[in-house]
Amino acid sequence: MRLGRSLARLRLPVHTQLQVQLQLQLHWRRQFSVTSANNINPLMPIDPTDLIGKEEEDKEEAQKKEQKRKEKEERDKYIYKTPIERENEEKQDKREENWNKIKGIFLRSFETGIITFTSLLILGSSGIMYHKIYKKDVLDKISSSFDEGDITLQLQKHKISTIDNENKYWVEREQQQLLDEIVKGQIQGRYFLIIGEKGTGKTSAIMESIRRVNGKDCAIVDCSSDLELFRLRVGAALNFEFHEDYIGSLFSMRGPRDTTALLDIERAFTKLEEVALKRVKKTKKPLILVFNNAHLIQDDEQGKKLVELLQQKAESFSGSSLVTMIFNSDDYWLYEKFKKLGTRLEVLNFKDLTRMEAINALKVARLKFFNTDISDEECSQIYDLIGGRPQHINHVAAHWNTIKSCHDIIDKEKIWFLNQCGLLGEEMDDDVMDQGKFAASAMLLMRELVEMDRNRLKALVEKTGKDGKVDSDSWREHELPELPLWRARQVMTRPDFIQSYDNLNIFTIDSYSKVRADSVPMMRAFHEIASQPDFDQLLAETITRVSDIESLGRTRELVMKDLMLGGKYKLEKKLANGAGVEKSKLSMEGGSRDLFITERQNEGFDSDDGTEDSPLLLDEFYEGAHKKWWTKRMKSYKDTYVPAVPVDPGKVEEKQQQLNDGLDLSRVADTKEGGEQIVDV
Repeated sequence: MRLGRSLARLRLPVHTQLQVQLQLQLHWRRQFSVTSANNINPLMPIDPTDLIGKEEEDKEEAQKKEQKRKEKEERDKYIYKTPIERENEEKQDKREENWNKIKGIFLRSFETGIITFTSLLILGSSGIMYHKIYKKDVLDKISSSFDEGDITLQLQKHKISTIDNENKYWVEREQQQLLDEIVKGQIQGRYFLIIGEKGTGKTSAIMESIRRVNGKDCAIVDCSSDLELFRLRVGAALNFEFHEDYIGSLFSMRGPRDTTALLDIERAFTKLEEVALKRVKKTKKPLILVFNNAHLIQDDEQGKKLVELLQQKAESFSGSSLVTMIFNSDDYWLYEKFKKLGTRLEVLNFKDLTRMEAINALKVARLKFFNTDISDEECSQIYDLIGGRPQHINHVAAHWNTIKSCHDIIDKEKIWFLNQCGLLGEEMDDDVMDQGKFAASAMLLMRELVEMDRNRLKALVEKTGKDGKVDSDSWREHELPELPLWRARQVMTRPDFIQSYDNLNIFTIDSYSKVRADSVPMMRAFHEIASQPDFDQLLAETITRVSDIESLGRTRELVMKDLMLGGKYKLEKKLANGAGVEKSKLSMEGGSRDLFITERQNEGFDSDDGTEDSPLLLDEFYEGAHKKWWTKRMKSYKDTYVPAVPVDPGKVEEKQQQLNDGLDLSRVADTKEGGEQIVDV
């Protein structure tokens, strides 16, 4: 209506008014019906999609402007305006156009800024929330590793072998009660180092204590000589990924895993401290962290740094009663490292079983493997041969012929010692001088221990001859001779080899720094090697050869071998052909070869028969030579020897079937017709 009135005021023809009115309606209808899509990238002020079809949009925009201009000219035909009004109108249009451009730029920039800021805000908030959730999830996973029943695979394997039949085959050790109190959290404020020879039952005792609490608040780490493997095993025990599964590095320039193994282990202990603070408030008892086979850590620069890190954490955790750390080691060197900085350290020694404990263990093991009893006399005889090492007792009890198994263990120990420390004699090559030193030092220490044991046995025999009776307390238990560590190094003339001997399970060092044979079978091997008739001579020749090689390396000698063998040199001067030219002539009387042959003939040697001196041996190696030692070993215990109990002929097939059911591939039922057990002596 307003448009019609405006056109009527202009006094235009009717058809012209209708045409203008129609065009204006079409223009407004087109303006509200046509829309354009704007795709704006929130991270860029210019959307690359706007460039697509830019030419077509520019053409449409130009057409619209041209159409508006024509419509305006068409309207202006019927409206009279002065030049000033037209000039002002054009300026006004330019100002409006410029303002519309500026406003469009500001609106577009503001819109882009708002979208970019909102996107970054959402992205940053999501990153912060993910970081918070991830940190909480890390602590929850570490805490779950100390939940009941969730421990390492070793405990699961231990459960399979101990829980069956209500654990009736378990033999209690005297240290078991103390370990139970440690694992239950009754003993706090300390950390522990468990030392003992290989096979004394350290790991089994720890696993049994953990099993009794069903693994609650306990975790086990298997140590390794490689730092990366150790790092992975710490992460597996604590259920910690060392941030390797963290994707928050998308928001940073550097990932958290770009570091060393020691720093990763430190990060794991830092998280463990946070978890321990929360759990101790609820449970009122510290967490238990066991490092099994800690002697596998290398005694090098990286290994020393790792041991220092572990001890520092053990000191701080035990001081605050957050975590009780238990280290299980077969070697002595770890105790030396802990001794320097240890203030809350306690050491537990695991030794061999006593005679009564060994007899009990043999009976239990015999029931486990064969479901049969074994007499006290035979158990005592086994203890006399191999001592009370649980590893050896379990091995012997798993074989049908127990006495033969005892001899096999001693023979294996002897062969192992000779393979590692066998003497090479005077024919030793100069390139293997280090091996000669290593073997000679071991033999010197071995001979010293054998002499000490011989003197002890001699004193017992003399004492028995005086009063007519044997001191039962002295004969009941095995007493291996031992030396202080400083004295052992003095005997060997070397301070550095003893650690290698300990690693090889030849000699052992306890927490009181006492050096002795690793086991009773090894001590028997020492006696048998030292009793060889040529042992002292071979040892002396090896030491002499080592000294000669070192002397050759330090000095330069000029030896006139002909003079050493009794020869003489004759120097003559003559004039040549009477020309006054003096010439010298050197001749030798009594050649070295003639003197050497004469000397050998005088000593009764025949130089042409091709025979040589027999070599000096540490042990016989012909077939059946080992049985000679079996007989000698049994003579020492002839008073307590009891013949093997005959086996019922009807049960031979049953026992053979038990052996074939997978007990041990090395177990052999040595029987002959009639069911009588064969004992080779």
